[in-house]
Amino acid sequence: MKRRDFFVKTSLAAGTTALAGLATTPGLSQKTPKGKGATPAQPAAKFKLNYAPHFGMFENHAGKDPLDQLKFMADNGFMALEDNGMMGRPVELQTKIGETLAKLGMTMGVFVVDKGGNSQNTLAAGKQEYVDIFLNGCKRAVEVAKRVNAKWMTVVPGDFDRNIPLGVQTGHVIEALQRGAEIFEPHGLVMVLEPLSDTPNLFLRYSDQTYMICKGVNSPSCKILFDIYHMQKNEGRLIYNMDQTWNEIAYIQIGDEPGRKEPTTGEINYKNVFAHIHKKGFKGILGMEHGNAGQGKEGELALIAAYRESDNFKV
Repeated sequence: MKRRDFFVKTSLAAGTTALAGLATTPGLSQKTPKGKGATPAQPAAKFKLNYAPHFGMFENHAGKDPLDQLKFMADNGFMALEDNGMMGRPVELQTKIGETLAKLGMTMGVFVVDKGGNSQNTLAAGKQEYVDIFLNGCKRAVEVAKRVNAKWMTVVPGDFDRNIPLGVQTGHVIEALQRGAEIFEPHGLVMVLEPLSDTPNLFLRYSDQTYMICKGVNSPSCKILFDIYHMQKNEGRLIYNMDQTWNEIAYIQIGDEPGRKEPTTGEINYKNVFAHIHKKGFKGILGMEHGNAGQGKEGELALIAAYRESDNFKV
């Protein structure tokens, strides 16, 4: 029997109860699916690390209301939220999300700084119009962060400008980020730079490259977002590269490879990786920036069980 199949079957034990939407595995909330935001009799224990789901991840159990989804997350031991699209949500909803997070004792993770929604608006080009769009996004992000009590915001510089030498592009990115950091510093906010694997056109792709840029910006408001999924694809040696860049890492994201689903679905030994992160004393958030491997309620329960298993490391 495959490792994941064993844990999924364990998590869905008690057959008809699981099919009815009840989590019977230790560490899963005894939550019924009926009634929005229904509170379980015994909320699940918290995890060793602070994993952050996103909206939609538990929609089959909690319904479409984002506030009910937050309650379900907390009921099942997840004490943080990640929402890349927070800046695009109505102000009233942002405020309600912030209030609900505070009431539940949850922490807000990253949202993405809106810098125009166009990969051509790259900071690597050094064009003032692109920098102005970025800085405007930073200013608006400060106001959003206040509503949801956020500390970290994701920044992606954009694509390469193939007509400019790489070192000059790097200088352009550092200069733009220094100006962004000036906006965030007075508020104690941190932009986290995320190297990505989505296309070879992206300027920021490696952890050591991001480390160098953070050192160049030289600000407490400019750090690394180490996305384990992307870094496994781009460079591997996850634990080694985390150690090399550790003093600039402020935020971590999760996704197994291949497939970008929950831990135990791919090749990454997440139990070992999580144990290493815990041993290093990481107190921040690990964003669950991935999809669900399974469908419906059973898929959601399997996802929770996968995190329980991966978080079950020795301390």
